[in-house]
Amino acid sequence: MRIVVALGGNALLKHGEPMTYQAQRTNVRIAALALADLAKDHQIIVAHGNGPQVGLLALQAASYAPQALWPLDVLGAETEGMIGYLIEQELMNALPAGVECATLLTRVEVDRADPAFDQPTKPIGPIYTAKEGKLIKAEHLWSMVADPKGGLRRVVPSPLPQRILGLAAIKLLVEAGVCVICAGGGGIPVVRNDTAGMEGVEAVIDKDRTAALLAQELKADALLMLTDVVAVMRDWGTKAEAAIRTITPDALDKMNFAPGSMAPKVAAACAFVRSGGAMAGIGTLQDARAILEGRAGTRITTVSPITRASAKDATHQQPADQPGSVRA
Repeated sequence: MRIVVALGGNALLKHGEPMTYQAQRTNVRIAALALADLAKDHQIIVAHGNGPQVGLLALQAASYAPQALWPLDVLGAETEGMIGYLIEQELMNALPAGVECATLLTRVEVDRADPAFDQPTKPIGPIYTAKEGKLIKAEHLWSMVADPKGGLRRVVPSPLPQRILGLAAIKLLVEAGVCVICAGGGGIPVVRNDTAGMEGVEAVIDKDRTAALLAQELKADALLMLTDVVAVMRDWGTKAEAAIRTITPDALDKMNFAPGSMAPKVAAACAFVRSGGAMAGIGTLQDARAILEGRAGTRITTVSPITRASAKDATHQQPADQPGSVRA
């Protein structure tokens, strides 16, 4: 089975942890073990988030030269190389001898007219206290929103991915049996200019939406989005809260999810399944195999029109802030 795995930023940095190299490497090592387990009997292609890391680089750049901020496309490329290296290193250590991995910087074309440029929703960087957030917002003129886990976090535009550039090279490596790490952070956002060339743009593409597009293009059998929640929940925040185990895209369309959090994952899952993918799964990293085999997480598929035990579950509405803040 060919599987595109999208690792959430929490796979590299747990909530509340300091953004240090050692913390990231330790978490990547744990993630690599789960990925290597899948790779024993499946072909995997790995994408990953970069929300905390691209925000950290933006802060570092702003501290060095406040009047000459580095653009997000360049910072995204830096994180793609940095995180890709960490994943490749630890994954190669966990895989059997002879298995090859390759990390590719991936440009992704977006539409310059995408309305997302006028409404930033993608959270990046650390979570600040209210006081810190207000000071940083005033200093750098960044958009900030309240984070469900408390405090404030920077948000940036998150346009939809239109086309993965360099897809032919990715396909060549995949067909050769190489474990490819690509489309990190949703890919490097670029737009077509007036001379038909490409230029970077100020945005961070949602990695789940890009991973879904990648899975479609590679004709993957499954898309796994691994994050810090055990499953998509119904009746979230109530005594009746329960995990949705199996659900269809049509049933998910009737529910509400948090922008910049669970909403992109649900949208990505629905898009992939509607394009012909057999299954999309959402859950925790440690449950990767169990999600694939239907023993954990949430599976989005056209096979079953029910969620959990009855069709009634599919009509439950979830609060817009459910299911917490999953890191990009």
